[in-house]
Amino acid sequence: QAAVVAHVAAHELGAAAYAIKAVRAAAPADRSEAAGRAECRWQRDRLPAAIRELVLDDQRLRNDICWSVFDC
Repeated sequence: QAAVVAHVAAHELGAAAYAIKAVRAAAPADRSEAAGRAECRWQRDRLPAAIRELVLDDQRLRNDICWSVFDC
């Protein structure tokens, strides 16, 4: 859904959040949180400079509704 319903501004973080959740789910239980944080940092490292602060601000604002996956 996150990849195909970005017609609503609130959905633009969905693909990133679901990717972090998927990494957490695929990792061993004792590494789940660390794996999710690593994925979050990996995503952030690849943000284009032109939109980096906009995306980071949006992640901070919507982190609670995105399962707090952007706490990295």
